[in-house]
Amino acid sequence: MAVSAPNQLEVLDTPVETVRVSFDTAYTWRYAGEQAALHDLYEKAKRDQWNGSTQLAWDTPVDPEQGILPDDINPLAGFAPYERLTSRERARLRHAQVALQLSQFLHGEQGALIVASQLVGAVPWMDAKYYAGTQTMDEARHVEVFSRYLRDKLEWQWPVNPQLKLLLDTTIGDARWDFKYLGMQIIIEGLAMAAFGNLYHITREPLLKSLVHYVMRDESRHVAFGVVSLAGYYREMPAAELRDREDFVIFACELMRNRLIGDQIAQAMGWDAAAVRAHVLASPAAQAFRSMLFARVVPNLKRLGLLTPRVREAFQRLAILHFEDADPEAQDRALGLV
Repeated sequence: MAVSAPNQLEVLDTPVETVRVSFDTAYTWRYAGEQAALHDLYEKAKRDQWNGSTQLAWDTPVDPEQGILPDDINPLAGFAPYERLTSRERARLRHAQVALQLSQFLHGEQGALIVASQLVGAVPWMDAKYYAGTQTMDEARHVEVFSRYLRDKLEWQWPVNPQLKLLLDTTIGDARWDFKYLGMQIIIEGLAMAAFGNLYHITREPLLKSLVHYVMRDESRHVAFGVVSLAGYYREMPAAELRDREDFVIFACELMRNRLIGDQIAQAMGWDAAAVRAHVLASPAAQAFRSMLFARVVPNLKRLGLLTPRVREAFQRLAILHFEDADPEAQDRALGLV
């Protein structure tokens, strides 16, 4: 049985979904910049604006069933139902996997667009409002280019992963502005940067490689926005309030690590979900990818003082604690982002 594309008209005709939110909106009457690091990020954001309509080569021919991702890193390799597929069916499945991954990038970018717009009102410093305004534009551009690639080149869009949707809803709906930074800038954007970097290294499709590199340039600043804004914020926080942040960090990281288990592909293929999950969890390629995603999240949480004993214990269980001394800036330099 080969996977089939969801009906695109059904996707487009899905009613708009609403999430009820409530948070304080802050006027800031002191307009002079007081935070040099945030102002520097704002200047970089203005300098690095780009136009996805004109700066990406949309006339590049793309075959969605070959040449985008290498086959030797497919986590389904060795899975008996997968091995029984014909070469044509495997190509179709690879198309599905690429579309699924990029669809989650798209949905995450829409969540980031919403959170960035919330931060414009919620943050208490003018420099942060300036930067959140530029990030809102960045995220709109990211939604635009991923949506166009999925529509025009892959002709296939998947629904949002339920675990990702839960984290997006939690981040968007929380009234506390620092939770919005934690959920989006530190965790979701940090995970995205690692996933984008991996995709940039392995894809052989030039349009996608260029698109991802442009997006990463923005996302690198977005993560820095969270780190700079929250620097020192948790140092004197009362224990009960800090515990709320610990709980959220543990919840978010467990949720994100446990979502990459092949459920959506299993459902589309009509395969046994438990069997697919067991195979994916045992796959060396999938294990390496699931762990690698946290290479930026863990050191940034440590810089913010949130790698507490409780969080360290949870990260030890998740096998991601070894990233605590990783260097996100060095990763950016290796990718040519700074």
